[in-house]
Amino acid sequence: MKSINRRNFLRHSGLGLAAAALAPHWLSCSSTEDVTGSPFKNIGIQLFTLRDLLDKDAKDTLENVAKVGYKHVETFGVNTGNSSFWGIPVADLVNILKDNNLKTHSGHYDLSNYLTKGSTQPEDINKYIEIAHTLGQEYIVAPVPPMNDLNKLTASDYQFFAEQLNAAGELSKKAGIKMAYHNHFWEFRPFGNGTKGLDILIAFTDPELVDFELDLYWAVKAGEKPQTYFEKYPNRFPMWHIKDMDRSFSEPLVTPEVNPRTGKREPMDLGEVFKQIKYAEVGSGSIDFANIIRFDEQSGLKYAFVEQDEIYMPNKFESIKKSYDYVQRNLAKS
Repeated sequence: MKSINRRNFLRHSGLGLAAAALAPHWLSCSSTEDVTGSPFKNIGIQLFTLRDLLDKDAKDTLENVAKVGYKHVETFGVNTGNSSFWGIPVADLVNILKDNNLKTHSGHYDLSNYLTKGSTQPEDINKYIEIAHTLGQEYIVAPVPPMNDLNKLTASDYQFFAEQLNAAGELSKKAGIKMAYHNHFWEFRPFGNGTKGLDILIAFTDPELVDFELDLYWAVKAGEKPQTYFEKYPNRFPMWHIKDMDRSFSEPLVTPEVNPRTGKREPMDLGEVFKQIKYAEVGSGSIDFANIIRFDEQSGLKYAFVEQDEIYMPNKFESIKKSYDYVQRNLAKS
C-alpha cells in the first residue's frame, strides 16, 4: 500500500476514528421499548455524518436531528477516560436524548487493538459493556478491522476477528448485548479460493453472539449486491447503513485478486481509491434502495441508519432532512 495519511483515510472512509481512538458510543434511554412501524419509518442516523457539528455543539446538533424527524441515533467517539461524548458526560447525554425523544440502539466502538493479534494494548471490553448496558444499548459494533495495513489482511486474520468477536459476545450477552461488525469494501475482496472476508466472519461467528451491520454503499461499491448476502445469510444483518452514491462515481472498485501461485495480491493504493468515491443524499444517487428493501425481513432488519460520510451541501441539516424525507416518502412502510 502506498503511503497515505491515516487521519485522512479514516476521515474519508467514515470510520470516526481519530488518533486518540474511537471507543464506545452508547447513549440512550430505554432502547428496548416497542416502536410501531418499519425500520425505515423509524429511521435513525449514524452521528458520524454530523461529526463537525457535534464537536461544536452536541446538544444543539441532537436537538436538530430530532426536529428533522429521526427516531434514534447511532453513536461514535466516546471517551472512556472520562465517560463522555463530544465533551458531554454520558449521564447528561442520556438526558439530552430523552428530552428530545431520541433513542440509541447501537454504537461504534474502536476494537482495533482487541482484534489485533498479539496486541499489548487491548481495549477494555468490560468497560465498553458497562457503558453500553448503562445506556440501554443492544449492539456494540466493531466499525473496522485493525487499520495497520489493509492490504495484508488474510483469511486467517478474519478467522481471528471472528474468534475475538465471539469471545466478546460471550461477555456482553450477560448484559443483554450482542456484538456486531460493520463492513467497508475490503471485506469483499476474494482470497485464493474465492472466499471473502465477510463470508469468513459470518461463517466463524456464533449467530447468538454476533450480528452484522451492512453498509449498503460499501457493499455496492465493492461490486456486490446486498440482496445476495441477505439471501445467503438470512437474519444475520439486523442493521443497515442507508447511504447513497453519487451517480458520477458509481463504478465499482476494482480490487486485485490473490495470485494463486504466490498466495499474494497486488496492493491497493487507497489514495487512488478515494478518487473514485463520492457520496450523495439518500435517493439522489445511484443505489437501488427500492429493490434492496424488499429483502428487509429476510435480512432480519431491526434498525436502519442514514449515513453520509461527507456532506457537500452547505447546510448539513438540510442534507440529512433531504435523506430523511426520501426515506419517509419512498422506503417507509406503515
